[in-house]
Amino acid sequence: MPRFSIIVPSHGVAGRLGQALDSVLAQSFGDFELIPVCDAPGSAAADVAARHSERDSRVAPVHAPPSAGLAGARNAGMRAATGTYLLFLDGDDVLVPGALAALDARLAETGPVDVLHCEHERVPWWEGEPGNPAAPLLARAPDGVFAPERAPHLTGVSLPAWSAAWRRAFVAEHHLAFPAGHFTDVGWGGQALLGAERTAVLRSVVVRHQVRRQGSRLNLPGEHHAELLDQVELVLGLAAEQGLPAERSGPLFDQLFAAVLKTAAHPRRLPSGGRRAFFRRASVLYRRHRPDGHRTPGGSLGVQHRLLAAGSYPAFRALRGANRAAARTVAALPRPRGLRTRLRYRMQLRRPLDPNLAVYCAYWGRGYACNPAAIHAKARELAPHIRSVFLVEAGQEHTVPDGVEYAVIGSHRAWEVLARATYLINNANFAEGVVKRPGSVHLQTQHGTPLKTMGIDQSTYPVVAAATGSFTKLLGRVDRWDYNLSSNPHSTRVWERAFPGSYEQLEYGYPRNDVYCTATADDVARIRAELGVPEGSTAVLYAPTHRDHHTGFDPGLDLEAFCAAAGEDVVVLLRAHYFYDRGGPRTGGRVIDVTAHRSSEDVCLAADALITDYSSIMFDYANLDRPIVIHAADWDVYRETRGVCFDLMAEPPGPVTRTPDELARVFRDGSCAGPESAALRARFRERFCAFDDGRAAERVVRRVLLGEPPEALPPVIPLAERVPAPAAATTLVRS
Repeated sequence: MPRFSIIVPSHGVAGRLGQALDSVLAQSFGDFELIPVCDAPGSAAADVAARHSERDSRVAPVHAPPSAGLAGARNAGMRAATGTYLLFLDGDDVLVPGALAALDARLAETGPVDVLHCEHERVPWWEGEPGNPAAPLLARAPDGVFAPERAPHLTGVSLPAWSAAWRRAFVAEHHLAFPAGHFTDVGWGGQALLGAERTAVLRSVVVRHQVRRQGSRLNLPGEHHAELLDQVELVLGLAAEQGLPAERSGPLFDQLFAAVLKTAAHPRRLPSGGRRAFFRRASVLYRRHRPDGHRTPGGSLGVQHRLLAAGSYPAFRALRGANRAAARTVAALPRPRGLRTRLRYRMQLRRPLDPNLAVYCAYWGRGYACNPAAIHAKARELAPHIRSVFLVEAGQEHTVPDGVEYAVIGSHRAWEVLARATYLINNANFAEGVVKRPGSVHLQTQHGTPLKTMGIDQSTYPVVAAATGSFTKLLGRVDRWDYNLSSNPHSTRVWERAFPGSYEQLEYGYPRNDVYCTATADDVARIRAELGVPEGSTAVLYAPTHRDHHTGFDPGLDLEAFCAAAGEDVVVLLRAHYFYDRGGPRTGGRVIDVTAHRSSEDVCLAADALITDYSSIMFDYANLDRPIVIHAADWDVYRETRGVCFDLMAEPPGPVTRTPDELARVFRDGSCAGPESAALRARFRERFCAFDDGRAAERVVRRVLLGEPPEALPPVIPLAERVPAPAAATTLVRS
């Protein structure tokens, strides 16, 4: 007898069924049987299930006609099940890794229980944060095994059937089955918890529920909403037969009628001819089953309870209209989270702009970094009368240098300064709810020279477009920009195409790159010592980019093997894309992980040469005029999946390698720093280092914050006259 029988209905989800089945078969705990329930042999879902059963004997498909619905499919799966516990999984959801092991471990602690409730995660189909709606309910439950009367709020009707494990013997003993029709989870959960004697909870996520783009089918308009009342009547009738005490019947009654009132108050769910009938039938059920001594909830919900009890549909309809009007008013407010925060932000927007307040942010709040940090530092020098506030996420406060004022994103203080600031400076974008006020100045600094497609150019590349979100919203954020910073003519052209808007292009260079012309040999030596680079070694920075078609970080190279093959004095500084910043340095052998180091500029200064694939760091590093090697093992794939702005293979900043052996050889024989490499780098620098002369931050501050005219700004120093910061190693020569 297997430990678990996992029943997976598949009607209408054949396209995602394989993902659901794979998530079960990939579990580390293997004592289970997997029962896909398919429409009929030969259907699309049946073919998927058959392929899985051919490769794994634990997969045992069964069939149920589509007319039987979700309830019939689950009941058919239960009839075939032989496991100790039943688990239900919708065919477009997945078990999280380690889910079965966690369930088994918890059941080993509790011993046999009738129902083991667990958490689940709701994942938005496109954008937004995942939610865990079961967590607050389970947090209030006792820690060990308990009888249902000790946790009356766990009625079973407010949690989906796939958010629990059900003991099969208990189900058989009580002749439990999913009731026919829609909202079958309500009837199932209510019946089961009325019969259960031993329950427990597992406070960890077991199922990842993939929210559909069109939302739950149950929320679509139609007459099927009347079947919610069938389930309510079934559960309350059974509770009445059992003589359920008031301490349990009260929460059960409230949860059921919360769902009823939610449907009654949502006019688009019910057809116009059925709204009054739904309300009247609900009113009858309410009066028939209201527990003795029931206390009506407070607030608007309490008013709805009273109107339902009185059967007053005209008054209920009027209240529903008033609530919808109020909701439209709230929706029109700016959109920070929380009504109180929205109202506070709106009040601040009524106050005049502070002409001497500037707000900065970098990388969506990841810390004090990049162009905003460089502009901030120069503004403290040239415009000390301007109060500057840097926005950071909670947990990133430590990145802010001493003496720099900051606010945590999402806090009342952050929204207050966003509302009042005349100057808003960011290398990404401020939150959707930030209002562009007349007289305010928004500066978009960008955070790299584009090789890959950006902005609306991404729309024709499905992999990256799926992760980008709404292009309409993107363009709405672009419309807030007054100035957009560019580091070279190539970038200017790309930004115009990728982010069409009415902003002014500032071809001033990137302020973060100023340090490449101002740092000294002492600065380089100090940074190398801080990073742990051994004296006398050649430090090679390896900085691969993020790939939208991959999940997780894969360095793509055996870096220890590279060091051994490239030369005995070579060490590697590994800097993964900031998506993979895991919060601390990790060093092993001749590889020093600098992913978490705050400043990419420091890391570049410490490196004697750069290896990258398609990262924009190559454009910044070129300002140092040190050797660059492009390791392009998957250029064709990257170009097709991500899209690029120019052919890097035709115009590289140095040698191009395809294999680890080729890569090691260009360092071992010195060709990475030879005449051919120098010639390639010189052409690359002419094209992409046009404005980065060490005075970009000054130009930005004088133009944007001090309002000086363009003709009064420091002119760009020609490339041939610049003196980049010196490299530490003597083995690699600058052109």
